[in-house]
Amino acid sequence: MTDHTIYDDVRRGMIPAHIYNDEEIFALERERLFSRAWIFVGHESEIPQPGDYVVRRVLDDSFIVVRDESGSVKAMFNMCLHRGMQVCRAEMGNASHFRCPYHGWSYRNDGRIVGLPFHEEAYGGEAGFNRKGARLLPAPSLDSYNGLIFISMDPDAPPLIDYLGDFAFYLDYYTKQSSSGIELRGPQRWRVKANWKIGAENFAGDMYHTPQTHTSVVEIGLFREPKAEKRKDGNTYWAGNGGGTTYKLPEGTLEERLRYVGYPDEMIDRMKEVWSQDQLNVIGENGFMISAASIFPNMSFVHNWPKVEDGDDVLPFISIRTWQPISENETEVLSWFAVDAAAPEEFKALSYKAYLMCFGSTGMFEQDDVENWVSLTNTAKGNMARRLLLNSRMGVLKDGRFVVEPLGPDAFSGPGVAHVGYGEYNQRHLLERWADYLETEPTALIISSVGMPEGLS
Repeated sequence: MTDHTIYDDVRRGMIPAHIYNDEEIFALERERLFSRAWIFVGHESEIPQPGDYVVRRVLDDSFIVVRDESGSVKAMFNMCLHRGMQVCRAEMGNASHFRCPYHGWSYRNDGRIVGLPFHEEAYGGEAGFNRKGARLLPAPSLDSYNGLIFISMDPDAPPLIDYLGDFAFYLDYYTKQSSSGIELRGPQRWRVKANWKIGAENFAGDMYHTPQTHTSVVEIGLFREPKAEKRKDGNTYWAGNGGGTTYKLPEGTLEERLRYVGYPDEMIDRMKEVWSQDQLNVIGENGFMISAASIFPNMSFVHNWPKVEDGDDVLPFISIRTWQPISENETEVLSWFAVDAAAPEEFKALSYKAYLMCFGSTGMFEQDDVENWVSLTNTAKGNMARRLLLNSRMGVLKDGRFVVEPLGPDAFSGPGVAHVGYGEYNQRHLLERWADYLETEPTALIISSVGMPEGLS
């Protein structure tokens, strides 16, 4: 059993180095964290028409996420009720029915069984196997926000909006720039030999690495700001079950500041229609523009505005990603490009180019980051790492006081707690939640008897 002093150390900002490459820790994460947290699996724009589906995973569990014939979104465990074969083997497509390739059992796209070869001869018809009510096993909990689809393996999970808490305020910047919502392209998918927590922490609040890790990207003039050190003028905020970083914008009106990061006037007009006054004030009055962020445990966002063509003009892009754990030392990254569905087509094309250049699978920022994360994971494997506590107390003095006091409501209109400058506030918050989950044993799960013949349930 894991030593509980690990969690005590985490809560005081001293991180046992081996948690980034430890088989026992990973087993607990599977059992106690990913069995209960809300996990992002897709967006409604990926399945716009009845019959559209994608296949997504929560660790080892495969789900068919589908829009059924009535237009409802469903998520069904991708396993046949008969002998357990994976029912759907394509990653995406459109189907009115799913047919198991092993013995031919077939299901409607809402999960109901409709076809069973030799039903009468093999089972004696309905007397042996009653097809009524038999269906593919649904995800224990399914919920959505702004078209983002989440699954929880906990049938008693709180509503997603409660789980997100005040972070929903910031989530709107990425996913609701107009009443049309966003559309996704992707995902790109690749694996890195790194622990999943590192990427989630990095996106949640690590502004400190930018001047060092990404020096070359800044030096070639990809960004309008001449020095990456300007990151310290932004803030890190934590609210609800997530947090992120911001850039500090030059003086100007709301419209001038949004134009500064590359948004055309027609998009700005739509933002003003759908964002609350406080959301507008964070940009227009306070002068902060959202950048990277993470929702606990493994969903991240990035919003940036590089130069994509010759000249000084920049184009913003938004990317959504998940850090899907494969093992204690390997992660599958799923990365989507996201854009306002109502944006001009030229904007969409250039924004996608900006995404690929920076945070696609071969993006410049991506390559810089992964080299660090792989090195950290490798070094965390050995015996010496079990003797080392990593100092993650940036922004806090020895007596617990903040180096820089949080921003007041007159300086920051968003919910939660925000600090200007460098600090590891968000990384600590993320790992504190991690510790809470790993210390708490999950309640016993109820095994579904859906599809069992009478007398066996």
